[in-house]
Amino acid sequence: MEEGVRHNLDRYAEFLDANASYVVSEALKLLFRKDEEFKRLLGQYANHGKQQTQGDVLTKTAQQI
Repeated sequence: MEEGVRHNLDRYAEFLDANASYVVSEALKLLFRKDEEFKRLLGQYANHGKQQTQGDVLTKTAQQI
């Protein structure tokens, strides 16, 4: 992490009476909520996982018959 960013992170955490990890986690949550392109990407991952799971279920069902 850049030195200046780390310095500001530490000061901001101190300002909030929190630790740096909390500040970073909350900042990332905010970023993830606001970034529409990232939300679409996550949706693609979720849909891919569902399709794969559905495919696996069909394969297992066919093998059991």
